[in-house]
Amino acid sequence: MTKNMHTFDDGARLAARLAGDVADKLAEAVAEKGAASIAVSGGSTPKAFFRTLSKADIDWEKVTITLVDERFVPEDSPRSNHKLVKENLLLGPAAAARFIPLYQNVKTAEEAAEIVTNKVSATSLPFDVVVLGMGTDGHTASFFPGGDTLARALDMKTPAGVMSMHAEGAGEARLTFTFSSLENAGLLVLHIEGQEKMDVLEKALAGNDETEMPIRAVLSRATSPVNIYWAP
Repeated sequence: MTKNMHTFDDGARLAARLAGDVADKLAEAVAEKGAASIAVSGGSTPKAFFRTLSKADIDWEKVTITLVDERFVPEDSPRSNHKLVKENLLLGPAAAARFIPLYQNVKTAEEAAEIVTNKVSATSLPFDVVVLGMGTDGHTASFFPGGDTLARALDMKTPAGVMSMHAEGAGEARLTFTFSSLENAGLLVLHIEGQEKMDVLEKALAGNDETEMPIRAVLSRATSPVNIYWAP
């Protein structure tokens, strides 16, 4: 699989370039199809990127935003990726975008996954943009080592949609898009920062056991080029 490495001196320069590249891809999709879709990751790493992207001059009313994964916690939880996106991306011009949350107010993550899969079925797939992160254990989205549904989540035959994931390293139950939903995005990005994450990436590139480091599925099997944005 083609991998394109983009290296920056610091996180601010990375955020500016990534936001520009993503905005260009979304604007291109709107111009060509009349609509655009993007799935983003959570965690603290994308905050500066989100804030920069929120100011982009594109037709946000025609953009659908969702998350690649989510903890099974309410929006007001400090651990909610929805809360992160609401406070850092759905601002200014970007507030006009349609946002599809993964968390649903039901009893189980499995129920929520079924509901969200039905909701996103109307969203044009493949996504125009997917921005992934990566944990120090080699997980991406909520593809966790030891996850109870990891094999199915990574299987290309598993239909596009959202599924639940339970893993010891994940804390709460998770909701995650399947690999088949993410791997063929128009622009597929892996956004990582810090030397520790680069060390993890190098380890992932040196092996092929996807159960040990699920990020390897993206690096080796994605049908779209993987664009890696990194700053120390």
